[in-house]
Amino acid sequence: MEHQRRDTRLDLYHDRYAARAFGMKESAVRALFAVANRPEVVSLAGGMPNIADLPLDMVADALSDMIQSPAGPKALQYGSGQGEPMLREQICEVMAEEGIRAHPDDVTVTVGSQQGLDLITRIFCDPGDVVLAEAPSYVGALSTFASYQAEVVHVEMDDDGLVPERLREAVLTLTARGKKVKFLYTIPNYNNPSGITMSLERRKQVLEIARETGLLIVEDNPYGLLDLEGERLPAIRSMENDQVLYMGSFSKTFSPGFRVGWVLAPHAVREKLVLAQESATLSPPTFSQYAVSTYLKVHDWRHQIVVFRDMYRERRDAMLKALTEYMPAGSSWTHPKGGFFVWLTLPAGIDSQAMLPRAVTNRVAYTPGTAFYADDLGARNIRLSYCYPTPERIREGVRRLGEVLNRESQLNRTFGIHPGAHAVHNVESNSPHPDQA
Repeated sequence: MEHQRRDTRLDLYHDRYAARAFGMKESAVRALFAVANRPEVVSLAGGMPNIADLPLDMVADALSDMIQSPAGPKALQYGSGQGEPMLREQICEVMAEEGIRAHPDDVTVTVGSQQGLDLITRIFCDPGDVVLAEAPSYVGALSTFASYQAEVVHVEMDDDGLVPERLREAVLTLTARGKKVKFLYTIPNYNNPSGITMSLERRKQVLEIARETGLLIVEDNPYGLLDLEGERLPAIRSMENDQVLYMGSFSKTFSPGFRVGWVLAPHAVREKLVLAQESATLSPPTFSQYAVSTYLKVHDWRHQIVVFRDMYRERRDAMLKALTEYMPAGSSWTHPKGGFFVWLTLPAGIDSQAMLPRAVTNRVAYTPGTAFYADDLGARNIRLSYCYPTPERIREGVRRLGEVLNRESQLNRTFGIHPGAHAVHNVESNSPHPDQA
């Protein structure tokens, strides 16, 4: 009697998926959430904003009044695919804080800036097209580009941000090879994950290269208003209207739970974005838009941002102080002037991904640097987030991380792996280091 063969594949639909589905990967940050949220673990991994300083009683009263007002039924209905007009006007006021002069007609409201990036990639990128991105770059952006089968080419950064010469070389080299370079994706303010800020001179140089080569710039700016040292640089979009698509978000300056972001784009691009938005969601959530609009109208949101800055500055300073105290020889890190993140470079011979289980065992979590590269670099790097834990928890988390790193360093010495001669002890750096191992 013949035995009938049984298919042992776990996914019976494997052969039915579109090719682009195989480029989709689990977020390295989301994969850590289950572990990082355990109360005994100090999580320095995720970039979750701290909303404890929001006046929740005021927000609750404002939302209640809004629901009971004549606008209430509108807030619970379908809305425009482009977003509600009153919110788009207020978004222009928010962008004016960074020197951007814009018209509400050129604003498209999105479900967080992440959806904005998805819509931009959808309307611009065919499979095999190239997206240029800083090295390192935001893990959520890299996942979006991969899902549309775009090729990511990283461009070197230093302590002043993106290196213009490397950008020009990348554009010219790729174009000579017949590649279609669709846009440069950049986070010029307090880059996620490195914390580095692109200098004003570099912004001008990058924009000049874009004009010379016809390169489109996608400027992602979720942290721009969260400057911690009193130096707010103008957005790249404030210097150029047609060459730059600008993405913003209320997730870091109000609440991530409402999922409200936006894209500012030239008129022709805006039309395509609205069509893509309508095919994806029909319309961005109307209630969330009314909620954000009400908050901006009834609350002193500019002062609230000052409150957030003071809170995040205290946390950043606590992390930098703890790193100086607890990191072993051969370590270095950035000194962010705003935003949420510090980029840590480990002593030679230590792999951040391989070390993560041992760190979690020691009750501290972080995000390995490899998550922020499309080309497998970053093994010697760690992104540390200071936005959510209290200063005391930050200090304890860095102390626990220091214990793990010291044990790893001791093992390396035992087996004859030593830091390079160039390594320095407990020195802050303003430059992210790619994997040198």
